[in-house]
This record gives sequence, structure tokens and C-alpha cells, in this order.
Amino acid sequence: MLHSRTPRWEELSASVYLSDEEILTKLDSTGVIRLLERKQTPGGPGEMLSFLEDQGLIARDPRGGGSVTNLGAISAAHHLDEFGDISRKAMRVIVYDGTTRVKAVREQVGQKGYAISFEGLMGYVTGQLPQSEVIDKAFRRKMPMYPEIALREIIANALIHQDFSVSGAGPKVEIFSDRIEVSNPGGLLPSKRIERLLSTSSESRNEKLAKAFRLYHICEERGSGLYRAGVEIEMYGLPPIRFDAEQNSFKVTLYAPRQFAQMTVNERLQACYQHAVIHCVAGSFMTNKSLRERLRMPEGRRSMVSVLIQQAMDAGLIKPADPENRSKKFMQYLPYWA
Repeated sequence: MLHSRTPRWEELSASVYLSDEEILTKLDSTGVIRLLERKQTPGGPGEMLSFLEDQGLIARDPRGGGSVTNLGAISAAHHLDEFGDISRKAMRVIVYDGTTRVKAVREQVGQKGYAISFEGLMGYVTGQLPQSEVIDKAFRRKMPMYPEIALREIIANALIHQDFSVSGAGPKVEIFSDRIEVSNPGGLLPSKRIERLLSTSSESRNEKLAKAFRLYHICEERGSGLYRAGVEIEMYGLPPIRFDAEQNSFKVTLYAPRQFAQMTVNERLQACYQHAVIHCVAGSFMTNKSLRERLRMPEGRRSMVSVLIQQAMDAGLIKPADPENRSKKFMQYLPYWA
């Protein structure tokens, strides 16, 4: 008892006892090998089973056969609906007509394990998103309304950090005409705070799944995913990322492009705060000039940005990097916690 431990969710069995042959038909072994970028493929069924066991995807019985683990099913299943409750954790992508959930245009439910279907999922999601037309060197070209890197990081986070103990709920991507929402069951871990998510260190309630996704080159497992998403959002000039945490769910929202005048007061404050966080993590400071550039505002709007900065300080979101500096023109700023 002293040396016993509670097994992780990923280590538990997702199937009943299966023969060796049945195990090999349940999982996309070649897909896992491809994700790992292995040059050598296991030579036969025995070597393949050993490989799957080493990856934690199956649990073998000394007498032969064994079972598929939750990690194996959720990562590499050919058909998630063959694994009971895990099938409820399939990713759903819902496209709505307009800005409300009144009318759904189409819905797609994932059939395969997260890892082996991730690139297909990203392709489907980006294919449903509206595109904006830009002029680059006198040529018109289409570009996605939302940065793919940001979407990739946010969707991967939703898959990895969900709480699998929440029954009857799974991750979702919901696409509206003015925003995209990515949600997953399970609230924030007790050690996390919403205002620190862009600068937080890596921590997951599903460590083995997070490690597997890192090995599969889907995520970095360094806690930098949301930071990268924030950087991309600023490069695209989009409104700030919105985070909503409830007791049993967590949601990230990306908004379509809007001018500064169209943003709410809270969005403007969050844009200022997130900009300060991004500069702080990069080892620099926010300035009036950098915030103007982030908000796509000309020099003539300097005073308007100064008012926003003062509002953010009054709200306790940012602070001067050097409190002794009395020159507003050369003032630098940090997030309140720096």
C-alpha cells in the first residue's frame, strides 16, 4: 500500500480483453509511427505490439492479448465509437448561421483518435472559416480571418487539458460569423489564473496525453502555446483573446477583425493588458507607440491611446516600468504582476 499509487486516466483500460490480432485492428499504428517520424517500422505483429506497449497505448497480458488504454483510444483509435464512454469525447465542429446558436448550418463529429486526426481536424476547421481579401504588392490574395497558428494552439490545448472525468461532455469548436469559440469540459486547474494564462508555465491534468502530443509534434508542452496565440492575434490586428472559466468548462474565444472604435471598453483594456504581457514575456516593455501599432492606430491618435493606458493603470492591469520617470512620452509599462 505504501508503494501503490492511483493510476492516471490515460493508463486505465478503454476496452475489454482483446486478442493480439484484435488490438492491432483497433489502433492506427502506422499513423502513430508517422507522427513520431520514425524511420524504422516494427517488423511484425510482435514488434508492433511491443511498440504500442512502450508508447503506453496498450496494456498487454503476460499470457497474450491485453487491452487498449485510454491514451491509446483517445490518441489513435480508428473508430472512437468502439470505446464506449470515450466516444462522447470526440471533437465536435459546429458552424452557425450568424452570431447566435439559433441555426446550425453544419456539424461534424470526429470519428478517430485526436492525434491521428489532428491535421484533418485543422484542415476542416480552417476550411469553414471566412477569409479576408488583402492587397500585397499590388496583387489581391485571400488570407484566413484567424491565424492558423493561434487556432492550432488553442484547439490542441482544449484536447489536452480537458477533464475526462466530466461525463456527457466533450471538446467543441463553434464557428460564428463574428467569432470562433473553442471549449472543453473541466475548469482551470487550482494553480492557474485567467489573467496569467498568456505567461503561465506548462501544467496539465493529463500529463501522459500532453507528453504524447509533444512527441507527435502537435504541441510543445512548454506552456508557450497561448503566448504564441496571443502574438499571432496581435499580428493579425484582431481583438484580444477572451478566456471564460466556469466550474466544469473552459472556453477560448477569438473575434473577427474590428476597429478600435467598435471594441468594448473591456476589450480595449484587455488588448492593452495582453499587449503588456506579450512584451514582458519577450523581455521588453509596452509603450504608447507599441500599443498604437498593435491597435492599428496612427500617430494622431496618440492621446487616445494615452487615455487607454491610464484607464488600464487605474484598473490595476498594468504599471509603469519606472515609477520615477515623469516623462509620459518615454514611459514604459509592465503587467501589474511583473
